[in-house]
Amino acid sequence: MSPAADRSLIDPSDTIERQNEKLTQIIDVLMRRVERAHDDEGAAYSLFQRAVLLEDQVRDRTRDLERALDLLNESNARLAEANRETEKARADLAGAIETIHEGFALFDTDDRLVLCNSRFGMHLPDILPRLRPGLAFRDYVALVSRSRHLRLPPGDTPELWTDLRLARHREDRAMFNVELAGDRWVQVSEQRMTGGKTVIMQTDVSDIVRLEREERGKLLDDQARLIRATLEHLNQGVCIFDSARRLVGFNQRLGTLLAIPMPQLRPGLDFEVVFRRMEGDLTFGPGATPDEVLDWVMQPVRRRPLRFEIRRGESRVLDVFAQEMPDRGFVISFTDVSVERASARALAEANERLEQRVAERTLELEDALAAAERANAARSRFVAAASHDLLQPLSAAKLFLASIDDEPACAPHREVLAKAQNALASVEDIIQALLDISKLESGRASVELRPVDLGVLLGQLSDEFTPIAAMKGLRLRMPGSSLRVQTDARYFRRILQNLISNAIRYTASGTVLVGVRRAGRSARVEVWDTGPGIPEDQHENIFREFHRLDARASASEGLGLGLAIVERACALLSHPLSLDSEVGRGTVFRVTAPLAAGVAGRPGTAPPAAAEGWLPPGLAILLIENDADFRHALRLLLAKWEVEVIDVDSADEAAALIAETEFRPDAVLADFQLDGGEVGLDAILRVRALAGAVPARLVTANRSAEVARRARAMGADVLLKPIEPRQLHAFLAALRPERGGTAPG
Repeated sequence: MSPAADRSLIDPSDTIERQNEKLTQIIDVLMRRVERAHDDEGAAYSLFQRAVLLEDQVRDRTRDLERALDLLNESNARLAEANRETEKARADLAGAIETIHEGFALFDTDDRLVLCNSRFGMHLPDILPRLRPGLAFRDYVALVSRSRHLRLPPGDTPELWTDLRLARHREDRAMFNVELAGDRWVQVSEQRMTGGKTVIMQTDVSDIVRLEREERGKLLDDQARLIRATLEHLNQGVCIFDSARRLVGFNQRLGTLLAIPMPQLRPGLDFEVVFRRMEGDLTFGPGATPDEVLDWVMQPVRRRPLRFEIRRGESRVLDVFAQEMPDRGFVISFTDVSVERASARALAEANERLEQRVAERTLELEDALAAAERANAARSRFVAAASHDLLQPLSAAKLFLASIDDEPACAPHREVLAKAQNALASVEDIIQALLDISKLESGRASVELRPVDLGVLLGQLSDEFTPIAAMKGLRLRMPGSSLRVQTDARYFRRILQNLISNAIRYTASGTVLVGVRRAGRSARVEVWDTGPGIPEDQHENIFREFHRLDARASASEGLGLGLAIVERACALLSHPLSLDSEVGRGTVFRVTAPLAAGVAGRPGTAPPAAAEGWLPPGLAILLIENDADFRHALRLLLAKWEVEVIDVDSADEAAALIAETEFRPDAVLADFQLDGGEVGLDAILRVRALAGAVPARLVTANRSAEVARRARAMGADVLLKPIEPRQLHAFLAALRPERGGTAPG
């Protein structure tokens, strides 16, 4: 028999005794079969061996079954003990929750009632019999919503209450109060546990609600008294209306301002009744009409604040402000602004009178300002005209002196000649300073900003001032510089000329140093001297016109205009100017200009004069000048230099001369202001039209940038009056006479 047959003959669910009995029967059957087996086949003995082995297996199986039975009995015993402990724990839990003074219920994760105490639903006796384990939460809520002991909120139905309760149940935590019959209140607290179960606590809060109600009533009474006291304390008339537009509060000031007897004002009056009593004696002013006020009160939507004025009688003015309250009621306040309005009227009248006086005074000031501007313009025109008229003979005088032999016959004559030249130079400086001041003050000064090479400019200034410093026994140090600044070359040169000239003038001994420092994206030019220094209380005064620290200085040393020109020119160019000084040790002036980008330009001044004594031979110059003295002086100077001069007084005469004689000058010198309104630029153009591209210089005392620009545009630079002989000599030295121009015979 195979093991499969053994498993089919023995039922594991049988008892041990029954299984042993079956095994014994099987053994007997097997033994009989063994005995009946044919001995010739030799199988009897093998069947016996198999029977013995089967018996051993049955014995082992029997022992296993016995051990399994023991384990089963032990497990049953433990299960019974656990059941007893569970029942005991359940009983203890039921006893514990029963001792709680609040209603308690536990719902499982499927929202079914697990257990609850007797106080759960104690105020709803009609649903208590239905509160059994397994009750679904939705069914529980439906029972509560239809209980006759539940007081539904106004307007709610059982279905609506059920929906709201289930919505709160979906929250993890909820707490709310439920009103019951008999003026009782229950606070429901619902909490979701971690495993998904829900605990509900019901607490009777009827006493607390009643106490809060009493306290609220007392508080409302206190607030009403406080509001009443506050309203009576206000200096405004106040009335309060509820959402139904009924009067609920007012003060006595309201009746006083509106002239309404207090007995006619009582709570509960409709707004229209109060309004009609007001409307009869009042006049509505700016802000709203009576119909607009009624429309505001009747608005079904939220009202905006409303402000308007009403007038009672001839003198009383009330400012009215109406505003809505959160509960759709509204408050109206009445403020007596009669005094303020009267003051405002008086102030307005005073303002009108003041404005009239201001207007009159403004007209007077405008007339005075116009007169001052006319006087200032007249002064500027006078200075310009006077300076021009002065420069004309001054230029002639300088040319006469320059035409004298370099070595006069005797020493006294040389001394007189030197003093005359110094006097003329001083007069020229004074006139130039007056012109600069006049131009800067009039606002007519124009600038032309372009790159300026400081090295070239300082080299020119060194050539100009080194001899002057040497005459005073001073050493002038002016190191070179590779920096370029963006500025107006003419004004920047004038600034440095005045600073260096002042430093030399007021320094008795020592050194004058002019240096350049780079300061970020700017260059700072500094002029140091070892002079007497400037007291700190004079730092502002030195920039005033005609102010000099050395009162003993003569007029030939200047009128005190140099620093005034420096300050105004720096302001015009937006170049910061600063000053440091120590009395007894010296002074430093600093001028800062922005660095220029790209290729540096050259200062707009005349190039250094060539060495006097040599000029190209055979030069013939055409001079167009209407002033006979100046023309004669210039002719003498040029004759000294062995230059042939043909002088005429107009462009017509010059054109006629060239046309008749075919004269081709090597250069043209033309005065800017000729007779008959003719200008030298037009004369140069007429000459060039007849004689070709002749080099030319415009001789003028006009220092405007426009004249210089027009001259440069046609290739003719400017020689300013009084003419500097060195500049004229440098111009002539640069000529290359190729035509062999000669004067007509």
